[in-house]
Amino acid sequence: MRNLLPLTAVLCSLSVQADIRLPTLISDNMVLQRDSSINLWGYATAGEQITVRLNDTVLGQTRADNGQWQFTLPAQSAGCGHRLTFSASNSITLNDICFGDVWLASGQSNMELPMARLAEAYPQDLTSANYPQIRQFTVPQQYNFDAPQQDLSAGQWQAASPDTIAQFSALAFYFARDLFNHNGVPIGMLNNALGGSPVEAWLSEEALQAFPDALAQGLRFRDKQLIADITAVDQAKNAQWYGALAKADAGLTGDTPWYAPTLDHSDWQSFNVPGFLPEPFTGAWWLRKTVQLTAQQAAGADTLRLGSVVDADEVYINGVKVGHTTYQYPPRRYALPPGLLTAGNNLIAVRVIATNSKTGLMPDKPYWLGTDQSNITLSGQWQMRQGATAEPLPSDTFIRWQPLGLYNGLTAPLTKLPIKGVIWYQGESNVGREVQYLQRFRALIRDWRAKWQQPQLPFLYVQLANYLEKSPQPGESGWAALREAQRQVQDEPNTAMVVAIDVGEWNDIHPVDKKTLGQRLVLAARAVALGEDVQYQGPQLQSVQAQGDKLLLSFDQQLVLKPGQSFAIAGSDGNYRWAQVKLQGKQLVLSHADIKAPQQVRYAWADNPDAVLYNTAGLPASPFIYPAE
Repeated sequence: MRNLLPLTAVLCSLSVQADIRLPTLISDNMVLQRDSSINLWGYATAGEQITVRLNDTVLGQTRADNGQWQFTLPAQSAGCGHRLTFSASNSITLNDICFGDVWLASGQSNMELPMARLAEAYPQDLTSANYPQIRQFTVPQQYNFDAPQQDLSAGQWQAASPDTIAQFSALAFYFARDLFNHNGVPIGMLNNALGGSPVEAWLSEEALQAFPDALAQGLRFRDKQLIADITAVDQAKNAQWYGALAKADAGLTGDTPWYAPTLDHSDWQSFNVPGFLPEPFTGAWWLRKTVQLTAQQAAGADTLRLGSVVDADEVYINGVKVGHTTYQYPPRRYALPPGLLTAGNNLIAVRVIATNSKTGLMPDKPYWLGTDQSNITLSGQWQMRQGATAEPLPSDTFIRWQPLGLYNGLTAPLTKLPIKGVIWYQGESNVGREVQYLQRFRALIRDWRAKWQQPQLPFLYVQLANYLEKSPQPGESGWAALREAQRQVQDEPNTAMVVAIDVGEWNDIHPVDKKTLGQRLVLAARAVALGEDVQYQGPQLQSVQAQGDKLLLSFDQQLVLKPGQSFAIAGSDGNYRWAQVKLQGKQLVLSHADIKAPQQVRYAWADNPDAVLYNTAGLPASPFIYPAE
């Protein structure tokens, strides 16, 4: 018996190994690229023979070699409802397969941003999202510095429906919806984005050879012990900082916590919400407000909206914690449990945690209690008191953002399947490094085309949106410089850039209007990827001529000029001033009374510029600088 048991285990092990297995991406409900031969692959014991069927038709056989097998699926026309069966010692059938256009949606948080974050702005788009032929596969966010990964740890294809739409990339969904409505071709979106990621994280090791500093940084993280040590240090640092702050916070350590309804806050300072503390402050501070409700209001209210808080918050109503957010950017929308509110006085308390000097509640955001249809404003006077001060919290290392890791872990497993094109929204994390970005973004486009073995792969990308406060005078701008780098990349073949300087929000790095950007990306896709004769770009600068005390700017399209100040000119001294602008068809005449011989011009050169120049189709011109720096 002692000899028989190991033999049985070996036979069972061989049986398991002989079973064919498919990679995660090749699964039920997937979308495969139409009109293109496709190399499907999987795993099995060497020598295993696999038969492949499409619906009821045997397409052929293949044999496993060195633990893997591959089969070339002939090109198929667009359509859904197909079955793929792989048969050997076991059989795997994949159901409801579509052939359509597969798009990679990649970048950082503005591509990652889910439809759930748009529920307040576009509720009908979530409730009516019934598109069974639009499908998303969300790539697990698992970096790897060792080597390009062959498979993904998890993931599934999901059709767009009211039950699934909340987790779809908003920009990818609007792009897919409008493209599907245009030509009826099934759409597959590979959601391959990660918030905060710089461009270097998405480059392969081969592409990073041209950037030795970035490559060296990425290769450091092949040391597992280094990753463990850094992670432990960051965790300990954060635990110590937040723990010490909690112990020092008078709002948590006194006899009566400052979120308690019974606390008397009449001697606290007044504070106007929204707003910022007038002096730099790091630590914990508290806000309290008593709100009177009728019985009907108390019974009906289901939501608390607290705009955006810098940096983190814990929120209590009538002594009960109703929500918390750990960093600045997510909108504060807290669901209220039934029965929490009462007729009469209700106490709202907010503990604000400031990690680095500037802190407050962002203006031009919603602050209310109630429902989306009926609510009571919370803007106005609150009571405020500081709970504890602290030293600034050092930032984390953010290993997931290091060079190489996201290409190896997220992108590489996708490169075996052909795609129609890429949509990309990224760059915020590279602001301030525009020269470097220009080189590395070009490298990324070329790198991905090489990895997919599609030299003309369409690559469509979004230029950075307007953000931060407006500048009253012309000046320098890191955001504008990054936009200029993005604009220059348009000379890469089969690329198109979507301008976004009119759909951003000054107080939010994640603007909600992804619908307009989706529409503009579709125009670009129709022109670049589908070969249609469609206008997809705003006015493009053709030439600049000096005519005495004026500059004559010529464009390729009829122009529409909207109110605002965005054109600035300068003479040899480089001192820019707002220009007077006259429209003449496809030309603009710029001048300034104090500039006798203008030589330089900038358009929309600011963090948050006025978008004033459009074509007759309503597409905006990109910011630009002449002569190029």
